[in-house]
Amino acid sequence: MARVLILLSVILFSVYMTEQAYFLEKDYINKINEKASTWTAGFNFDPSTPKEDILRLLGSKGVQTPSKINHKMYKSEDKEYDNLFGRIPKKFDARKKWRHCTTIGAVRDQGNCGSCWAIATSSAFADRLCVATNADFNQLLSAEEITFCCHKCGYGCNGGYPIKAWERFKKHGLVTGGEYKSGEGCEPYRVPPCPYDESGNNTCSGKPMEQNHRCTRMCYGDQDLDFDDDHRHTRDSYYLTIGSIQKDVMTYGPIEASFDVYDDFLSYKSGVYVRSENASYLGGHAVKLIGWGEEYGTPYWLMMNSWNADWGDEGLFKIRRGTNECGVDNSTTAGVPVTN
Repeated sequence: MARVLILLSVILFSVYMTEQAYFLEKDYINKINEKASTWTAGFNFDPSTPKEDILRLLGSKGVQTPSKINHKMYKSEDKEYDNLFGRIPKKFDARKKWRHCTTIGAVRDQGNCGSCWAIATSSAFADRLCVATNADFNQLLSAEEITFCCHKCGYGCNGGYPIKAWERFKKHGLVTGGEYKSGEGCEPYRVPPCPYDESGNNTCSGKPMEQNHRCTRMCYGDQDLDFDDDHRHTRDSYYLTIGSIQKDVMTYGPIEASFDVYDDFLSYKSGVYVRSENASYLGGHAVKLIGWGEEYGTPYWLMMNSWNADWGDEGLFKIRRGTNECGVDNSTTAGVPVTN
């Protein structure tokens, strides 16, 4: 009897783990579009994609709720903000402000790994270094190193805490590192991307999640670099208040932003995302905040995702600003680079 129960448990667990993502199906997407007034949904993933594949993309453990906020970690003032003279434009896009910083517009692909927390922070850090050095530094920093070498940050492909990544940048720094198989920088990203094949199917669908890599303390990309000498640092790490996000971005460059993901978000295509009334919670996700604006009367944050350029609006999306939509207004992090 005991063996039968164990066998049934294994079967039920297997069925659960391979449960289809119902929210990717045409009927569900149509229902979203019937009610959504500020955004449009469409197909980003094959409807037969297992729910497990979607959940593993959501690796941020940094979404804050008002009851859990440590106010001492929130930055609201900076003497450099004074240079803005209090002027916040209605529309801002960091790609246009700092056109010479090519990293700002780079759409990343985290692959079959919940490393969004590492991609978003390392990408924002690289952008900020470019801004601070007037493009003397204009390359990516290593998502590989922060994902797999910062054990205090979290669990690698199983998720992590963005604020702890910034804390590591301050204490230990981060080496350079480009995209998968690019050979650029000290430690390029070693998780394969998940592009779509000729039939429109995600090439990672149904495959097991990437296993955490062994932390490598040497340059395997550009081997002319010295691992110990290649690290860049920040002078601090902090959360931002809703009143300081725009000032910080205009002063120093893009930041990391975490938010709660609901099942309707996976099908975002255009417009300003606002959670559907009956959408179900899936997990936390981290992205890069590069600007803001207003669309048909709805204010938004402009975000750079890390699910490749085939997702959403060529890899980007807009989410409602100023109402703490999905927790995003309380959950932005950053740090100021050290340039000397």
